[in-house]
Amino acid sequence: MAGGRCGPQLTALLAAWVAAVAATAGPEQAALPAEQSRVQPMTASNWTLVMEGEWMLKFYAPWCPSCQQTDSEWETFAKNGEMLQISVGKVDVIQEPGLSGRFFVTTLPAFFHAKDGIFRRYRGPGIFEDLQNYILEKKWQSVEPLTGWKSPASLTMSGMAGLFSISGKIWHLHNYFTVTLGIPTWCSYVFFVIATLVFGLFMGLRIFLFLPSTEQNGRSEEAHRAEQLQDAEEEKDDSNEEENKDSLVDDEEEKEDLGDEDEAEEEEEEDNLAAGVDEERSEANDQGPPGEDSVTREEVEPEEAEEGISEKPCPADTEVVEDSLRQRKSQHADKGL
Repeated sequence: MAGGRCGPQLTALLAAWVAAVAATAGPEQAALPAEQSRVQPMTASNWTLVMEGEWMLKFYAPWCPSCQQTDSEWETFAKNGEMLQISVGKVDVIQEPGLSGRFFVTTLPAFFHAKDGIFRRYRGPGIFEDLQNYILEKKWQSVEPLTGWKSPASLTMSGMAGLFSISGKIWHLHNYFTVTLGIPTWCSYVFFVIATLVFGLFMGLRIFLFLPSTEQNGRSEEAHRAEQLQDAEEEKDDSNEEENKDSLVDDEEEKEDLGDEDEAEEEEEEDNLAAGVDEERSEANDQGPPGEDSVTREEVEPEEAEEGISEKPCPADTEVVEDSLRQRKSQHADKGL
């Protein structure tokens, strides 16, 4: 009887002990924090962080099966990021269509390597070992970087990001119409067609209204510039005319000065000639009345004049002239005798 009574009591005690252990273990297990992911989500607001340091980025979509297969490998690669001295990020193309357009992502999953703002496309498998060797062995150095307009930081890719963001908003709006509101798909398409036509008409009307004013402003500015140029040219012409007038006046004054100097020289020469004639006349009066001596002098004077004239020719003719003068002198001497 005692053994039969102890059996149920023992089972009750065991059940109570198991319940107490389960009650104490349950809160402890619930208190354990979930393992935090080392992969940093990238958005349009913080993507510029990849411009500094070394990064690996993964572009994925939640509905993509290939992206889901590489999630565990990517998490393991991110855990070893501190050892590899690299940061690991991921981009949801559904939530960030503009960022996917900036990198021009057309296939999923897509991987990119960034080193100090220089981007390269990683085309290997998304396996941890391959990713680790890609960083440790610096295989990215043999890959051609995205330069020029292909670089995510370029102006061209910034415009591409805007286009992708607009398309993403249109896609979300289409899903809202068809899924949330239950509108037929063709009604959504008609709505977007009408919206496109209205937007085009609005932009055309805006250009039609504001373009003439801008053209008039441009024409007025051009006319003002042309007037300024004409005024400047007229001022230049006036200044050139004044300079020409001044130069002409200066030339006339110089000519007048030169004419005065020439007249003064001519007057001096005339005075010298008159003085010489007076001296000759005075000498002739001192010598007495004209006679034979005067005749001889008159005859001699032409000879002396001829000598003076004969001295001007070249030295080759001087001997002939001297002989002729001697002959004339001898003839005059014979006549005087």
